[in-house]
Amino acid sequence: MSHYNYWIVVALMMVGFFIVIAQGNLVKKIVGLNIFQTSVFILYISAGKIHGGSAPILNDSITVYSNPLPHVLILTAIVVGIATTALGLALVIRINKAYGTIEESEIQQRDHSC
Repeated sequence: MSHYNYWIVVALMMVGFFIVIAQGNLVKKIVGLNIFQTSVFILYISAGKIHGGSAPILNDSITVYSNPLPHVLILTAIVVGIATTALGLALVIRINKAYGTIEESEIQQRDHSC
């Protein structure tokens, strides 16, 4: 059980995936996608950390370094995730104005009845 963070990643992925599949509410689906996305962030950050490693600062006493690239990529992914979440919520607002609901089943019923 030394790699418990990977078990947390798997659990969060499954919870997020389940929410996206099981829920009909569009806002809940976006929350599920965010949970799934967070699990991917934790996975990359966990993979980038080396036990006993230090920040990549040149020093004669440091022999093992951690790779900073996954952390930098995750910072960029967080910004992109916030932007896509904002876009998704804006689309949910637009769908609510057009259909009067944010429930997927009701939107599909109204779309097929036209």
